Formats: sequence, structure tokens, C-alpha cells
Amino acid sequence: MGIAMLTLTAAAPEKTTSATGLRAAVAILDKSGATGEQGEAILRVSHSTYARAKRKDGLAAINLDRDQLTRVSFVLNIHAALRTVFDNPENLYGFMRMPNHNPFFLGRSPLEVMGSGDIVAVYETFRRIDVLRGSQW
Repeated sequence: MGIAMLTLTAAAPEKTTSATGLRAAVAILDKSGATGEQGEAILRVSHSTYARAKRKDGLAAINLDRDQLTRVSFVLNIHAALRTVFDNPENLYGFMRMPNHNPFFLGRSPLEVMGSGDIVAVYETFRRIDVLRGSQW
């Protein structure tokens, strides 16, 4: 079974598509309890870009590089995986800030791990959460 993953590539998206994806990722991180610093590190965007993306009218278009688009994609896909696992908003949005005692997380929450800003940490967090919905690796 392959990875069912939303993908935004650097070659394809228009500036408005990138802005839409970034706004959605920022909203998800915000609802999940990420600090601004965590969100900025996870998405590898500046403080001003993150703040503009939080405002409904603050970001109409933006150029994101391939790494940033990949990070946005991981956040969107983590959210999609959690939506298939949880019905209630408390778990859907709370899961990312709950301590996780699986070997990869070592008692840290997914947000803590991803908040390092390391793309490998973001990817590995996605991979482990995606397994919850039945994806095979």
C-alpha cells in the first residue's frame, strides 16, 4: 500500500495556491496549540510570514520553496490522518500537544519534535501518525 499524500510541488503551484496551503497549515498548527516559534520552525517561514498567514486577509499570495511546500504538505497530511482516526475536536487538535511515549517521541509531543524545525523530524512525525490510519511502510 502506498502513501496517500497531498503534495504541493515547487513547479506546479501558483502563488495563491501556496498561500492557501500555508494559511491552512498555520490554522491547523494554531488549533493544535503550536506556539508561533514552533509553527515558524515547522514550516520554515519568517515570523512576519507566519503572522500574515494567521490573519484571514493577510496573505493573498506567496512564493514558497520546495522545502517549505513539503513542510506544508506534511502538516496537511498529518491533519488528514488524524481526521480519519479521531471524531472529536479535542483529540483531533489535542493529539499534537500530548506527550507520546512511543520510542521515536520519547515522551515528547509531536509538536515538540517537529518544533525543532528539522525536516527529518517533521517527516518522521508524519510517518508515525500516518500509520495510525492504516498506511503501510
